[in-house]
Amino acid sequence: MNGKRTSPVVPLDQVPPADTSAYRPVVLVVDDESAIADTLTEILSRSGYAAMAAYDGNDALESALLTPPELLITDVVLPGMSGIELAITVRRIFPDCKILLFSGQASTADLLASARREGHHFTLLSKPVHPRDLLACVSDTLKQRGAQVGAAS
Repeated sequence: MNGKRTSPVVPLDQVPPADTSAYRPVVLVVDDESAIADTLTEILSRSGYAAMAAYDGNDALESALLTPPELLITDVVLPGMSGIELAITVRRIFPDCKILLFSGQASTADLLASARREGHHFTLLSKPVHPRDLLACVSDTLKQRGAQVGAAS
């Protein structure tokens, strides 16, 4: 990182606590930068989701096989298997799993275009993503499937 902040830092204590008695959709967050994966997982957990972090595609697949996610949020650029390859694989194993891709690199447009040509349509979030925007997108994506999470509205 170059030290420049492109978005404000939101303290975790400003993220509302989760209602632990409610249904908690499983969300798998994948990023090779552990600070990003762990932070997004914490934000999602505090907002009512059962969030898990993974740091590469293979670890993510192992986690998904143990605990099938309802939503996969993955960085596009990962070591080894790309986030798009991961998303396609997860969708083949779990056809109902929703997918959100995120990236801070402009070069991902070519990867997304290639996936679209093959019939795979994914939503792309740009890094950095504000927690409010992330939670709104996650909530909207899961509602498309009929899942309801009151804390993430």
